[in-house]
Amino acid sequence: MSSIRVLVTGAAGKMGKEIVKAVTRDEQLSLVGACDVAEVGRDAGEVAGVGKIGVVIESKLKKALTDTSPEVIIDFTHAQAFRENLEVYLESLQKGISLVVGTTGLKEEEVERLRQASEAGHAGCVVAPNFAIGAVLMMYFARIASKFMRGVEIIEMHHPQKKDAPSGTAVKTALSIPKVEGEALSQSEELYPGARGALVNGIRVHSIRLPGLVAHQEVIFGDEGQTLTIRHDSLSRASFMPGVIMAVKEAVSKKHFIFGLEPILGLEGE
Repeated sequence: MSSIRVLVTGAAGKMGKEIVKAVTRDEQLSLVGACDVAEVGRDAGEVAGVGKIGVVIESKLKKALTDTSPEVIIDFTHAQAFRENLEVYLESLQKGISLVVGTTGLKEEEVERLRQASEAGHAGCVVAPNFAIGAVLMMYFARIASKFMRGVEIIEMHHPQKKDAPSGTAVKTALSIPKVEGEALSQSEELYPGARGALVNGIRVHSIRLPGLVAHQEVIFGDEGQTLTIRHDSLSRASFMPGVIMAVKEAVSKKHFIFGLEPILGLEGE
């Protein structure tokens, strides 16, 4: 069985380097292309710290696609960079090339365009706010807990370089909780605007950005005389790699649109 041909966009970034490492270590995958605006012309393996692998970082995505003919593209960049490549991704999906997207801060209409292109080209496309399996389980447990406890707030904590706030995971968590009374229960008046955090689906979401953090989230439930805290911590970017590799293989084999890792893990029914 031949290995799956992978192209990584954002290969010189912090997440991109981890993805390059993970792809090169998986026997079922083969890194054939790498694209970034940084480290152009350098070997992607050397940039990632795994030694030469014979894949040079290109600056132009279209050229990288033409030269390498990948079966799947992985994009972990930032929202603006993703938008600059969006038309190329839509065209690729329509041609049957699969796509895995970990970039957050995307608009609903952009995700919908990816869905439509995926269906039109019968190509797999996985878009997920968080690829850490533990984070997906955190959201799953939170949905269960929301059926039994009245109040809930979310605290998400990330490194200062994160471009968006609240995080995609926090937003997805809030949107996935079907019923909550937390905001209705609150009688606090904000003495300073924003003190109570952002409202997402009626749930207060608080964003913290500090050096030393990677990606962390607490979902705190409260009810009469008790609280319940569901917390997930990503202590390094390696925590996202099992989910990324799983998504790549699922995208290539299933050839349809998937939002979040829940359907891949069999959790979408809850």
